[in-house]
Amino acid sequence: MSDSKFTAPIIQELLDSELSERSLIPSLQEKILAIRNSLRPGQQQMADWQSGPLAISAVPGAGKSTGMAAAAAIAIARQYERSSSRRQLVVVTFTRSAAANIKAKIRKFLRDDLSLPQTGFFVYTLHGLALNIANRHSDLSGLQLENVILITPTQSHRFIRTAVEQWIVNNPDVYLRLLEGHQFDGEETERLRRQSVLRTEVLPELANTVIHEAKSSGISPELLREWSKQTTDEYAILSVAAGLYEQYQNLMRSRDFIDYDDMILAALRVLENDSARRIEQNQIFAVFEDEAQDSSPLQTQLLEILASNGEYQRENSSLNTDAMNRVSTHSPLNLVRVGDPNQAINSTFTPADPIYFRQFCEECDRIERLATMDRAGRSTRIIIEAANFALKWINNQWLATTKTNNKQQIPDNRQVPFRLQTIRPVEAGDPQANANPAAVGRGLELYTPRDIHHTVELLSQRVIELFGEDPTKNSAAILVRENRQGRWLAEALTPLCKEHKITLYDVGERDRRSHVPQEILALLQFCDRPHSPDYLKAALEALVQRQLIPTQDLNALVSLPEEFLYPGPLATPQPETVQKAARLCRNLLRARLELPLYQLISFLALTLNYDQAELATADKLAERVNQQIAGNSSMGGMLSALSEIVSSERFEPVETEDSEERYTRRGQLTIITMHKAKGLDWDYVFLPFLHENLIPGRFWVPPQSQFLGDFTLSEVARAQIRATLHEESIIPDVSQAWEVAKNLKTSEEYRLLYVAMTRAKLLLWMSAAQKAPFTWSKPDNLQEQAPCPVFPALKRQFPECVVNLAAMSKQV
Repeated sequence: MSDSKFTAPIIQELLDSELSERSLIPSLQEKILAIRNSLRPGQQQMADWQSGPLAISAVPGAGKSTGMAAAAAIAIARQYERSSSRRQLVVVTFTRSAAANIKAKIRKFLRDDLSLPQTGFFVYTLHGLALNIANRHSDLSGLQLENVILITPTQSHRFIRTAVEQWIVNNPDVYLRLLEGHQFDGEETERLRRQSVLRTEVLPELANTVIHEAKSSGISPELLREWSKQTTDEYAILSVAAGLYEQYQNLMRSRDFIDYDDMILAALRVLENDSARRIEQNQIFAVFEDEAQDSSPLQTQLLEILASNGEYQRENSSLNTDAMNRVSTHSPLNLVRVGDPNQAINSTFTPADPIYFRQFCEECDRIERLATMDRAGRSTRIIIEAANFALKWINNQWLATTKTNNKQQIPDNRQVPFRLQTIRPVEAGDPQANANPAAVGRGLELYTPRDIHHTVELLSQRVIELFGEDPTKNSAAILVRENRQGRWLAEALTPLCKEHKITLYDVGERDRRSHVPQEILALLQFCDRPHSPDYLKAALEALVQRQLIPTQDLNALVSLPEEFLYPGPLATPQPETVQKAARLCRNLLRARLELPLYQLISFLALTLNYDQAELATADKLAERVNQQIAGNSSMGGMLSALSEIVSSERFEPVETEDSEERYTRRGQLTIITMHKAKGLDWDYVFLPFLHENLIPGRFWVPPQSQFLGDFTLSEVARAQIRATLHEESIIPDVSQAWEVAKNLKTSEEYRLLYVAMTRAKLLLWMSAAQKAPFTWSKPDNLQEQAPCPVFPALKRQFPECVVNLAAMSKQV
């Protein structure tokens, strides 16, 4: 037999064997189908996306990040199949931790399920994406990153304060009109008090609010000044705001500082250039956005341009609510936006407004490009029912109230607190392990304690029962509305947790370390210039915040610093609260004279009653400052170094972990604010202190600024700006704007409660004590407090979940 006749059958057998083995290997399409079939219906609609716009409105616990990661991996796989180009998918989310989480999930799908390289995509935060674009085209963006310093302006930031002082100098007549306010008799002490209020509270708050609102919406000081011509209020609030905004911008430019909004604006400047825009668009085949309800108008504009596949350009630079009308079945906008408008909880302190994502959902619904992820496996059924009931009840109450107050107007459904979407339990065979788990106890427990101390007793008993013999088995959290509530609870619960070997983690206490440099700077500036009303007030505010002195009217104290610190024999006797504050301030001044400079920061840290971690942070700060002023050791040098650290925010507190997992560890009782709890979940969630004065709360005009009227300038300005952005026919007057601002706050507070309720898996514990403090800066001053309005409604709807405290006391 010849070699050829011998080898031919062998080769054929090998070929047949190889083809047989290949047939056993799933094709890429089969792998994609396998991923798709493992998803819930709403997630599958995201996975089925191939081009065009798509809105995904998801309920809490629906698996947004898992669905987006799966859809992203499938989109990347299809791009591999259909094209040899190196175009990328861009995934954008809200926080760095969320970005890291979704990146890991996409890589896992690509590696384990699709057997593809872990490439073909980028995951950014919105600001990270903008900075990346601006940095690649620095000649167009105007950002030279090696020469600029990034800051996050707050009401107390020195740039805001300096802008206020410069505006006062340049606008003495307008400032005088604000100073007069209402019913001013010209008395000198009252004039000094009002000056302090305006310079340290009212105008900085107005500047901070308007700068965030306007800048994040693409509004220049010039445009804001044009809008002000349409208003007729006696203080010309928008005109004042435009002047403050302009001064701030001038300061930033002159010092080479930028804020986070400047990153977005810089990226948009790049994309105005045809060549640069095509370069950026040609690198991207689609954009996926998570947490879309938290995007500002400028951020949305940036993503739309990048997702337009090189064919779309915004017709003009103005942002308006009709912009989404360009969405159509043939739209070149390859943009998938995923979010939950009912979890929008940042709109009263950022320009993010759920109206924009709601609009996108409505436009996509019109062209049948809206998917709703309404199946959620996180919580037990009774918790889901309670959250659904609260949502519908609040919306109905809002609509009824609006109709009563505005008999001539049809309520605006865009502004109702919630989008009507119901959380539904998952279907049988859902891939989530232990989806919609069995309830612990009643699943929902509603308590009405006598007072806040009784609340702690009841909460403590339940915690001991739940953690039981094995405290490492479950996770639990107490969600509070304010950090001050958390601090009070931590002190009350510490002995109990130590006794029962339960780890107590107060998130607010750990987060306060980041304020160490600012607090130390405030006290040192006072020590350097005790006669300055501004520095004295900043020091007193730090002492009040640390609960070292009682809350009181600080403006009255700082109007005459010498009289407050060293009252003469003929001065009016000071109340005990004032005496305590004055004694502590005098002790600080004495330490300034008696201690060497290098020991001052450590002394101030002890004075502020810092805990161990905060003291470590203060020591780190002192070492850093002493290194910087070596060879020029002076109070001026120390203040300059500290000011630079605070303004540039280039100082990290001492921390052992930075992952959000530390909030949800098993065997741990976490105390955390409702805002910070978004995106997290626990087996057991406690919601104490559900009172009407906090949720929904009310806009309360501080007594010290009531001379301006029964409103605050900052909230009126915010409402007027939003009315213009939402293309309402006229800018509301002061009284109308104040009502709009109240509605914005009410809606957001109710959404915050909804977020808090939906963090629980097995048990949701809720309470509203009969007596509670009016303000948590004075927790011992108890008085009758009305419950949050939705709490009695829950008790009526779920009577079986109301805990009989009388029966409990008899059992004890």
